[in-house]
Amino acid sequence: MVYCIGHSIISPLGEGSLANLEAVRTGRSGLRMYDHRFADVEPFCASLFDEPQAFVPLCIRSVEMAVNEQSMLSSKDTVFILSTTKGDNLDLWTPAQTIAEHFGNPNPPVVVSNACTSGVCAQITAKRLLEAGLYKYAVVVGCDIQTRFIVSGFQSFKALSPEPCQPFSPERKGLNLGEAAATIVYTSNPQPTGWRLVAGSIHNDANHLSAPSRTGEGAYRCLTDVMTGVKPTDIDLLGVHGTATLYNDAMEQTAIERAGLQQVPISALKPFFGHTMGAAGVVETILCMLQAEQSFVKMLSGFGGVNAAIRMLCE
Repeated sequence: MVYCIGHSIISPLGEGSLANLEAVRTGRSGLRMYDHRFADVEPFCASLFDEPQAFVPLCIRSVEMAVNEQSMLSSKDTVFILSTTKGDNLDLWTPAQTIAEHFGNPNPPVVVSNACTSGVCAQITAKRLLEAGLYKYAVVVGCDIQTRFIVSGFQSFKALSPEPCQPFSPERKGLNLGEAAATIVYTSNPQPTGWRLVAGSIHNDANHLSAPSRTGEGAYRCLTDVMTGVKPTDIDLLGVHGTATLYNDAMEQTAIERAGLQQVPISALKPFFGHTMGAAGVVETILCMLQAEQSFVKMLSGFGGVNAAIRMLCE
């Protein structure tokens, strides 16, 4: 069994998981237009921090907010797992090592960078490491900050919406980018109550470098894996990727219908946070925990045909 014992979110909407939940509940979005954030970049709609953030200090603050027992961070029984797509100027290993060393942790950190599924894949990695008995605690940190390189890259795909995104709407025009850092702490030590990560699945549909499978095959297989032995009526909430791009939303809808989950209420959080890339799976898992009563499924997909899903249960 793998139990969640701590979490935090730092985003343009606030610091702390509860502050971000309150922003969502009151309908407050971080999305707005940026005309001159980066040189030689066309105006774009996104959710960015008022002041540019340094990657490593942002991650460290998130970890500190998520952990009550700081001595746990330096223990040989604890592993740090960094989820990011771009890291610190495209360097992934160095910031992960710097974060672990900041807390005096003696173990090599793990870096998970698997496009937009990174945050969910990192949690599945934590589950596997803990269940294998290699560690007793796993600190999963998801973070990405936006740069000229990232924004201009998405603009070249014609994937950005000129206005706040509208997931699953017939009028959707594309995605918005976002910034955030979030941390979830898992343990294999039994807990009397709380959320457990009970199932995880990763599939690649091998469809295209940047276009999702029209049949939703990879996402469908992830959903059916994590739903083994569980009925759709047992699920309180389905957390979806919901980028508001034309084909990704259509793919998710197809996968959801194929898995028989179309009657389950969904949570699509990109209109509040934008697409926070490597942080998305962590940010949105935390908010699903705070919104759901007893159980939920979280699904993400990304470039390269990657798909991932987890199922969480509260007791």
